[in-house]
Amino acid sequence: MSRASHDTLRSSLPSTAAIQDRVSQSSRESVSGVLRIGIDCVPLNCSILSPAPSQRRKMTGDWRTIFVTGGAGYIGSHCIVELLECGYDVVAIDNFANSVTETDGKSAALKRVEQITGKKVTFYNCDLLDKEKLESIFNKHKIDCVIHFAAIKAVGESMQVPLHYYRNNIIGAINLLEVMKAAGCFQLVFSSSCTVYGEPTELPITEEHETGNITNVYGRTKYFIEEMLKDISRAEKSWNIISLRYFNPVGAHSSGLIGEDPTKPFTNLMPYIAQVALRHKSELVIFGGDYPTNDGTGVRDYIHVMDLAAGHVAALNALHKQHLKLKIYNLGTGNGVTVLELIKTFEKITGTTVPYVIKERREGDIVSMYANTDLAKKELGWTAKYNVEQMCQDFWRWQVMNPHGYRTSIKNGINEHLNNTS
Repeated sequence: MSRASHDTLRSSLPSTAAIQDRVSQSSRESVSGVLRIGIDCVPLNCSILSPAPSQRRKMTGDWRTIFVTGGAGYIGSHCIVELLECGYDVVAIDNFANSVTETDGKSAALKRVEQITGKKVTFYNCDLLDKEKLESIFNKHKIDCVIHFAAIKAVGESMQVPLHYYRNNIIGAINLLEVMKAAGCFQLVFSSSCTVYGEPTELPITEEHETGNITNVYGRTKYFIEEMLKDISRAEKSWNIISLRYFNPVGAHSSGLIGEDPTKPFTNLMPYIAQVALRHKSELVIFGGDYPTNDGTGVRDYIHVMDLAAGHVAALNALHKQHLKLKIYNLGTGNGVTVLELIKTFEKITGTTVPYVIKERREGDIVSMYANTDLAKKELGWTAKYNVEQMCQDFWRWQVMNPHGYRTSIKNGINEHLNNTS
């Protein structure tokens, strides 16, 4: 699909009345047909937000199978869409700590990924702490590369239960690395975080910025794993690793079929904004209104989740081309946006109001953080494509169509939203 087609799709966010009319005609059809759920009809066998053909890298050489941890989660599921559209086979695992399982034990998000792409995902319910099961999966499949998303990730919670975070994130990563090594798989893309920088001393942040002076336990787990990756890549020359330091992922796939589920614990700001806009929550709590910023609220670098997904495909391409040992890249837009600026943009794009209250700062929060992404542009050929307005529009489409996330049908969810806002 061309870039113009993507823009046309985004500009067609319908009114709730239009959504109701379309849902009454047909809420969902089969994978071989067309999906009609509140957006212009989109063939299910096309990648709705994949780059144009000239920008996409088809799977080449003898690489075929990508192993994705945390594949049923928010970022993992969107990345799998990109992987499938680029011709890869995907084996995914998840323990559903941050994602939704259906009654049959399968991933709700990955079922919709299969609808979007018309391709199958091999999935296992597996915790990285279960090393024996992890080994059995690697024994069943020839894994060419691993993308490691799986982690628990709530900054505030990490300060309250640090041992839980250290055990899950760090021991889980060690198990994965040991199983990879035993299987002869040394290609890894690691989901890191901008939290490894701590409170920045200069902005925008480059990859050369000091790390380690971290304000929360979650960030320390990412930092410790990065340090492990540095050590093993120095000690064992077979390792070929890229660590991607994300800034703040938001948005959703433009089909409205997958997004960040509001029924699971989430730490991103936009799901809270959308839940208040839907009147599922009475008001948004903003922590900190006295920061030295334009309006007193914190500044973050928000990046569309599909831009992030494209960054992983670019990282795979780089690993496939050369032996890097370990390379680190920032993934962001390079633009700092305050909390209040994001709220105002969301209200403008969606035509909703988002009541909020400002409370005291939280322990571990940072004033301002946004990326310098020149290195990713130069070495990976990657840049973020989508602006904050598009992030808000895509996330709102997902929330209107799925006001209770993956736990309700699209038709029932939209009708309930209409009843609540009529």
